[in-house]
Amino acid sequence: MNTSDSLMQRLDEMEVKLTFIDDTVQALATADAGLSQRIAGLERALRELRGELSTMRIAQADDPHDEPPPPHY
Repeated sequence: MNTSDSLMQRLDEMEVKLTFIDDTVQALATADAGLSQRIAGLERALRELRGELSTMRIAQADDPHDEPPPPHY
């Protein structure tokens, strides 16, 4: 095998590796976008639940600071 053939073989191998890396990066970017949307949804749900809990405490006139300590204190 001459030098030109060797260089062409190396170039072909590098192109295959680059294609694999590009596919992997794209898959990771897609997964990251999906997780970001899921996290945003969970954060919205948490804010809503906190708001509902606050509303319920106000409606019951409960102040969490006025609650007696747990029995193990």
